[in-house]
Amino acid sequence: MFADADLDAAVEGAYFGLFFNQGQCCCAGSRLFVEESVHDQFVEKVLRKAKMQKVGDPFDPETTQGAQVSQEQCDRIMGYIDAGKREGAKLLLGGNRLGNKGYFIEPTVFTDVKDEMKIAREEIFGPVMNILKFKNVEEVIKRGNQTFFGLAAAVWTRDIGKAFRLSNGLRAGTVWVNCYDVFDAAAPFGGFKMSGIGRELGEYALRNYTEIKTVTVSMA
Repeated sequence: MFADADLDAAVEGAYFGLFFNQGQCCCAGSRLFVEESVHDQFVEKVLRKAKMQKVGDPFDPETTQGAQVSQEQCDRIMGYIDAGKREGAKLLLGGNRLGNKGYFIEPTVFTDVKDEMKIAREEIFGPVMNILKFKNVEEVIKRGNQTFFGLAAAVWTRDIGKAFRLSNGLRAGTVWVNCYDVFDAAAPFGGFKMSGIGRELGEYALRNYTEIKTVTVSMA
């Protein structure tokens, strides 16, 4: 998220990109790089939005965040939250389970996150947002690629040249610009690195249903 982005739109998009489905999404944007000049302003807006989240019964129309999928996953997420606190990240919001029935976790926001921390290196798959500061384009591309995963990324900026520089430089199968989780049946979706091989959707998905045969004939 760059300083020249539409800040309010970036907050909305980044928030949805992480907290959609309680963070239980294959392309959840849990690692959020924010340009340092607007970091504090961005964090303030994110916290304001997160405090409005209503966690509870998904059948209640007032609910905006439901439960995690299982006890195992709930415990795993809490383990990541504990690791973040233990390794020195700053917990600004949440970090606790809610109630004693079901697998509900408060929307959680960390700042002062470093690249080497467990919460920045691994997939959490839960409602835990990790915010990291950066200074310039080259730095954020390098740091953004310091992961074994590469399913999806997003860039928030009004500078189209900067957007394409990031899109080309980031090793991810999908890069959204000024939006998040936007899909189309004609647009291929899949990952780089440990985020998988092959593609869903689009013409490239047809390759999953074909077998390539080689026939070699000697004309002697």
